[in-house]
Amino acid sequence: MRSPYAIYDDDPPPGVPVLDIDPFETGYFNDPYPAQQAMRDAGPYFWLSRYGVGAVARHDSVRAVLADWRTYCSSRGVGMEDFERHGRFRLRSLILEVDPPEHDAARRVLNRVLSPAVLADLRERFFAAADTMIAELIEHRRFDGIADLARAYPLRVFPDAVGMGAENREKLLPHADALFNSFGPRNALFQASTAKVNFEWIEAQGHRERLAPGGLGMMVHEAADRGEIGHGDAPMLVRALLQAGLDTTINSLAAALHALARFPAEFDRLRASPDLAKNAFEEAVRFESPVQTFFRTVTRPAELGGLPVRAGDKILMFLGAANRDSHAWDAPDRYDIGRRITHHVGFGAGIHGCVGRLLARMEGEAVLTALARRARRILLAGEPVRHYNNTIRSWSSLPMELVPA
Repeated sequence: MRSPYAIYDDDPPPGVPVLDIDPFETGYFNDPYPAQQAMRDAGPYFWLSRYGVGAVARHDSVRAVLADWRTYCSSRGVGMEDFERHGRFRLRSLILEVDPPEHDAARRVLNRVLSPAVLADLRERFFAAADTMIAELIEHRRFDGIADLARAYPLRVFPDAVGMGAENREKLLPHADALFNSFGPRNALFQASTAKVNFEWIEAQGHRERLAPGGLGMMVHEAADRGEIGHGDAPMLVRALLQAGLDTTINSLAAALHALARFPAEFDRLRASPDLAKNAFEEAVRFESPVQTFFRTVTRPAELGGLPVRAGDKILMFLGAANRDSHAWDAPDRYDIGRRITHHVGFGAGIHGCVGRLLARMEGEAVLTALARRARRILLAGEPVRHYNNTIRSWSSLPMELVPA
């Protein structure tokens, strides 16, 4: 059955399996795992008949698409629309939806702005803020894991690091929600979220006069002063920095909180070995995969697992399905904070891997270290409420309780 939001009506290439699955509807969002298993079982490459697009869900196939930007490009859009066929409607990105050589200069600047050396200078401040926040939550015992921690902590520390003012930071959140909705079909989720966005406001946050001296945002403008990027590109890159360093962290923190509450034995392991905090956060990203999907556009004829891939077709990568592939991990449906997980695709991979991943990891490590020090148990204190988004797997509310150590 064809989706009313489909923009392609192409038939699949010869021999490619066809699945009648809609990965953008509420039932799928609530429980994607049976459908994801069917996708992996279908083969290395399959066709989604409801949208007329190709798809990959096995770990090796997703990694192959992520690694080959020449064949599977981002510059024609990492969402469902092909910019060459449908035009560009999102704000222009110098990182997410460009390929080399244009991609390279901007990526070099952000890699330096978010380098391990720069993050090391922020580390003490971030860890102290996390410890203070967890101490405050311990006093209250009950709190909302989204509003009071997963969202509140990054909004406290990251805009400070960028050099953004203290007012109206919460206005960053609707923009991120709309951005990730825009990568899927133009369904009700997309329409509702875009109606809440002030595009002029988000663009203005990257301007030099809005940024404090010494912050990450000003470092981007100083790179423009040195001629590494154009002065007109600097505000766009600051906007990309805000996107890369905020929403990914929020939803990854939420994934870690939810997993540690569901698997109390793993929280006991974390309390006994707080040095596992970084790996516990990383495993939560694999286990829950806050960023579930991204698209690529095929630039030239190719093959995936021996099946034909046509130039011009869209391919949907199921990152979440790849991260629970039993060919890549033992017991992939179990949250295991001691697991070796360096090859997961929760932050993407290749040249378009999430530019904010080092920052997200440091913030995740800071929060989980504080929890391991101060809490004896982390509990779900009510039924979580899911937040629906075409790309992101997250919650709008996560009732929790912390038992003091």
